[in-house]
Amino acid sequence: MLARQLQAVTRRHNPPHPGEILKDTVVRSDGGLSVTEFARRLGVSRVALSRVVNGRAAVSAELALRLAVALGGSAESWLRMQVSYDLWQAQRKRRPKIHLSSLAEQFRGLRALSVA
Repeated sequence: MLARQLQAVTRRHNPPHPGEILKDTVVRSDGGLSVTEFARRLGVSRVALSRVVNGRAAVSAELALRLAVALGGSAESWLRMQVSYDLWQAQRKRRPKIHLSSLAEQFRGLRALSVA
């Protein structure tokens, strides 16, 4: 049930990239930290943080841990945000049709081999 609700919510709106959250809350032009200063405090390179803040790179597990320590909250929340963003973007891309029947048959065959 919860999975369906989450799926419905992610389909309705475009979740923000975690970098957008950082840009709106920490790295602001109106008194926030500069990317350089925030990167120094996090112990990451300015370029790596800048790529995340500008939505050109994903939040890694390591960066999520650092953000959780620096800003509070949990690393899981940063990773969930990233996954929500990635899934929403992926759902909108055109991709080849997957033929489930042939995959299911192959999977049954593999499972039968591993049981024997």
